[in-house]
Amino acid sequence: MIRLVAAGLALGLSSAAFAQGGDGNPPRSRKEAVAVRVAVPPAVDGRLDEAAWQSARFFADFVQKQPVEGAAPTERTEIAFVYDDDALYVAARNYVADPFTIQAFVTRRDNGGQSQHLWISLDTYLDGRTAYSFGVTASGVRMDWYHPTDNEYHIDDDFDPVWEAKTRVDSIGWTAEMRIPFSQLRFNHGPVQTWGLNVDRWIPEKNEDNFWIPVPTSVQAWSSYMGRLNGIEGIRPRRRLELLPYATSAVTLRDQPDPANPFEGAASSTARVGGDLKMGLGPNFTLDATVNPDFGQVEADPAVVNLSAFEVFFDERRPFFTEGSQLLSSAGGFFYSRRIGSRPPGDPGGDYARVPNTSTILGAAKVTGRTGGGLSVAALGAVTAREHASTFDVASGTFGRTEVAPPAGFAVTRLQQQFGPAGSTVGLVLTGVAREFSPGSALLAVQNRRAVTGAGDWNLRFQGGAYELSGRLGFSRVEGDTSNIARLQRSSARYFQRPDATHVRYDSTRTSLTGYHGELGFAKRSGRHWLWSLEGVVESPGFELNDVGRLSTADGIGAFARVTYRETQPQGRLQNYSASLETYHDFNTDWDRQFGGLRSDINLTFRNFWQATLTAWHDVRAQDQRLTRGGPSMGTPWYRVGIVRLSNGFAAKTRWNGRVYYGRRQDGGLTYRLSGGLSVRPAPRWSLSVDPNYLRSIDHQQYVTELSGGPAATYGRRYVFATIDQSTWLAQIRFNYTLKPDFTVDFYAEPFAASGRFYDHGELPAPRVLGLRTYGTDGSTIAREVDGSFTVTDGADTFTLAALDFNVRSFRSNLVLRWEWRPGSTLYLVWQQDRSSSSPLGDLVRPLSLFDGIAVSGNNFLAIKLSYWLPAS
Repeated sequence: MIRLVAAGLALGLSSAAFAQGGDGNPPRSRKEAVAVRVAVPPAVDGRLDEAAWQSARFFADFVQKQPVEGAAPTERTEIAFVYDDDALYVAARNYVADPFTIQAFVTRRDNGGQSQHLWISLDTYLDGRTAYSFGVTASGVRMDWYHPTDNEYHIDDDFDPVWEAKTRVDSIGWTAEMRIPFSQLRFNHGPVQTWGLNVDRWIPEKNEDNFWIPVPTSVQAWSSYMGRLNGIEGIRPRRRLELLPYATSAVTLRDQPDPANPFEGAASSTARVGGDLKMGLGPNFTLDATVNPDFGQVEADPAVVNLSAFEVFFDERRPFFTEGSQLLSSAGGFFYSRRIGSRPPGDPGGDYARVPNTSTILGAAKVTGRTGGGLSVAALGAVTAREHASTFDVASGTFGRTEVAPPAGFAVTRLQQQFGPAGSTVGLVLTGVAREFSPGSALLAVQNRRAVTGAGDWNLRFQGGAYELSGRLGFSRVEGDTSNIARLQRSSARYFQRPDATHVRYDSTRTSLTGYHGELGFAKRSGRHWLWSLEGVVESPGFELNDVGRLSTADGIGAFARVTYRETQPQGRLQNYSASLETYHDFNTDWDRQFGGLRSDINLTFRNFWQATLTAWHDVRAQDQRLTRGGPSMGTPWYRVGIVRLSNGFAAKTRWNGRVYYGRRQDGGLTYRLSGGLSVRPAPRWSLSVDPNYLRSIDHQQYVTELSGGPAATYGRRYVFATIDQSTWLAQIRFNYTLKPDFTVDFYAEPFAASGRFYDHGELPAPRVLGLRTYGTDGSTIAREVDGSFTVTDGADTFTLAALDFNVRSFRSNLVLRWEWRPGSTLYLVWQQDRSSSSPLGDLVRPLSLFDGIAVSGNNFLAIKLSYWLPAS
């Protein structure tokens, strides 16, 4: 690996020597705009006829970024700023030669990419690294997001401030007015404010993007290239206080309740109240607190059939945890907010049980902000309640109550200090979890008493951000009952009990587990042609994050190298293109290769902005210490993959893409996937998209079970595998109707069908080998029984393998009416469906199988939610 890293470094440095232009250094001179104080603010109505705009200083010196970088815009844009004690006001006159050609779809908030729009970006801390962005389309749809790094394309669209915007289309184009309250921004305290500023106007009809200050296409940057917004003076810090109480009422209707289940009637109802508080702590910091936070999601978690030993991680959707989480999200796997309030882990027992879907969050609070000295701070704390499940025993006819989750406290702190002209940072993250168990609780076997993790990280930027040296050093320590620490040692993240392991040891008497993590990377991020990156990672076997973080596997030493050649200027029929080559390798800490390979990517953007991507990779033969799920290491075959993807332009009214994936393994296994998407807008207020996906795979190394009675070569155990022929059809369907930007109806549906057929069962004949000893050969016999199970005879042993074939159908959907009836206050009407069925059949699913789930029984969930925003000051 050392030779690999040295070779990659030499290649990268040599390529840098021949790079042309685009060194990443920001411009030495800055454009300037001036905001003018006004006594009477303009009315936000899209008309620019107020007296305030007569004294404003408009500017119009925009430059194309695409399709012709550096050229003059084909349409004129004029921008001006005024302000009073409470807010910044923006006016825009956007000229259009033929206003009838303006694309102006009426969509939900933050979905304006296909419409002509204008947005401003403000670096209010003037740190050259972060920025707030506010935009509006020609139809009046608001857009807002946050730039957590100095990267134009790295955005966090969970930033949802309360602000206003209106537009009007007229005979010469369209106008826009915005009102951005200072209470929704964070900035340094002082009598005079100087903010970074950039403005972008997107004209989709021409694929034309005009910026006040375009960041060169050869450079990765954003805030560091901004001009300056001057003239803002005398705005004072205010004690910002906002309350957002809510109330919900819901009813669940079941098509076919189980009459024997006393907890499952034809209908059940719930009601809950809660609320959020937001309070400013000076101009720089904000306190957010919540009681009983609610999900405000439109899309449900996707359906999956998980045959692996690893957890599936889903995105966070709760507003309290997504809003303002930019700094916390930079903690990597050390913080995964869905751990807080997750489903109770305890087994309730009993023939029937009613288990809470989530652990009640009694309260949570977070403080976020940034000091004038460049120190960003984010701290979060939460407390969850003790949870119980109700149980019923059929034989005795008695009800019971079982504890399924102890009360717990969670704490996360993230600090990041910025320094230097290029915006380098150093950071720290610390997390802690503590639980209070009842004496002798069975939950001691499934959860830790205490968990502490932490890491220091750095991102050192050179030559204006063109080069970066980044890394992280972290640790973890968990403490608990011996039964739970034994569970962690046996988990899929580490499998300490492996009989052939020489670098780890299973100890059933342990009461704690400690580990470390380290990574180091060096990269060239900007340049006209050549980019490259090198990275190394090491993780100890005892590393553990899953009390409040996200970790699938520990025990690894990895190396990665990538080099890219690109052309950012139009050449012939291409608008731009890039080609990259990368190599990746991973070993356990005993230097036993777990995977490795070589990958290439070619990305082409044509003059009409269609895009094509060609990808190929080759994974080499290796060992997998986890395939046997606690048994000896097993060989894995080489794997070759080719992928082709084609899509039309982003700005098109009708958008489509198609993707073909084909992979083949050394042992004859294969995977192919056909996927794509189609998005149409039959009218300005309507949109429909369908994203179908078909997967077919044949895997000769699907784990089945572990049995006793095996040969000495496999330590007296049988590690049984089979070939699985798996097929999946799924689709994501979205339908949106927007009466006006603050009144939308959204429909999301996910029909899903999957099957799996198990055959050619066999066992691992010896550690580290690739093939199986297939049952029915070498003196053994196998017979399938009427119930689908298999009876195997091998010498004097006879044993049964369970029937595992499956056929799953499901249909999940959400219909949500969302009305922001006053700024920040929202009414939701929700109808959710969750239908599913399964059968022990392995027949391949067909395209029409996708809709079988609509007809099966399931649950309907109806809810109403009302929130009221109270800007107390």
